[in-house]
Amino acid sequence: MACNSSVTHVQLSTMGKAERTTVHLMPCEIEHNGSAQVSQYFTSTIKDRKQEKTVSFRGRGLRGAELSCPQGYTGLVLKEVNPNGSDQEDRTVKVSSTFDKLTYWNLETPPNSDDMVVMAMDWPELAEAIHGAVED
Repeated sequence: MACNSSVTHVQLSTMGKAERTTVHLMPCEIEHNGSAQVSQYFTSTIKDRKQEKTVSFRGRGLRGAELSCPQGYTGLVLKEVNPNGSDQEDRTVKVSSTFDKLTYWNLETPPNSDDMVVMAMDWPELAEAIHGAVED
């Protein structure tokens, strides 16, 4: 059985030029590459209630929460430098923007501690506890 593998190279030198951005993680796949007027049609309709956010997207109710990146971590939005390659070729990406928090959305139900994205934000602290130095 052949193994098709590729390597992704990140141009870290582009991180210094990257601007901070607002990030929304949506429970859907949008087949569009390019800019969108998100702040005009989406962000302006978000309702904040206590620590929960609500919005309607294409007629579906979404419930969200703002999640911070783990301490010492920065989120990166990457953009492929030469997007014409195939999935089996090595590729290079640049840092187009950075973020320290994101809004995570679920369909109909609020995000909770059992959601994979919420659990992932706790992973660095858990990994340090598991793999860190042990005191005698």
